[in-house]
Amino acid sequence: MSESDAHPNPSDWELWHQRERWYERNDDPEHRAQIVEELVSRRAYASFPIHGEVLEGLRAGRIEIGENTLFQPHCWLTLNLDSAHIRIGANCFLNLGVMLAAQDEISIGDWTMLANGCFVGDAAHRFDDPEKPVPLQGFTSKGPIRIGENCWLGANVVVTSGVTIGDRSVIGANSVVTSDIPPNSIAAGAPAKVLRQIR
Repeated sequence: MSESDAHPNPSDWELWHQRERWYERNDDPEHRAQIVEELVSRRAYASFPIHGEVLEGLRAGRIEIGENTLFQPHCWLTLNLDSAHIRIGANCFLNLGVMLAAQDEISIGDWTMLANGCFVGDAAHRFDDPEKPVPLQGFTSKGPIRIGENCWLGANVVVTSGVTIGDRSVIGANSVVTSDIPPNSIAAGAPAKVLRQIR
């Protein structure tokens, strides 16, 4: 028996269905109903579709969601490692297409809004090995992300690893936050800089 016979490659259709089960699992009616049940028990709401390891994370206690938090369609919550956590406070609002990608931890305080298209990720792809494709190089991180209470992140804001955004801060649309923002700040730019304090 050849090595290929001992470990046959999946057919094109088998491979497609494997990927469909992973990427489209939240569209399965039973899976979706279980997500709804978990959200109802937390008094939270999601307008489907919602993507990522939502059900698995909620059941394992690795995704925590406060009551009255709302998810608009196409939000994506993903946990890169078995130890990763996403914590979202109460009365938060995540608009269309917000993505939270946690390798370590992302925490968001109560009453915080993320506008459409925001990306919050506490890890980045490595790219230092010229002999290896970037998707195979793993991740690097500067640590968890903490977004305070009563914050507003404008459309398409990116928050990178190791960043803390203080309570009652506003981040302007299309900004890239690469360093800490103190509380009560209005910040914008790439990289984001404090423009003024909220008095």
